[in-house]
Amino acid sequence: MYQVHVVENGVQAMQKIEQLLTTGFTKDDLYLFAHDKDRSEHLTENTGTGEIGMKEQGLLNSVGNMFKSRGDELRSKMSSLGLTQEEAEQYEKDLDKGKVVLVVSKDTNVTH
Repeated sequence: MYQVHVVENGVQAMQKIEQLLTTGFTKDDLYLFAHDKDRSEHLTENTGTGEIGMKEQGLLNSVGNMFKSRGDELRSKMSSLGLTQEEAEQYEKDLDKGKVVLVVSKDTNVTH
């Protein structure tokens, strides 16, 4: 089960995260995406949200992402959280526009 929220910037992302934390989610359930890798890492560090690693993606996908374009990598990571390929493509378009995508996932073992 997952939810996706598209926000304009880090300030809105933080507000949404605070709201989600009051409803029972933990920071380990929250994953932030930004198209620029440095911005994505900065947001993740500043908000304390989860990082997508081998637990969520599995070894082959984690290693494979090292050789993919940023868009392919982002779609792969979103898919590892339960989004369909079509949903991941749509949200990646939002990232292309400079927006931030927040995925809330309680079950990160689901892959499509």
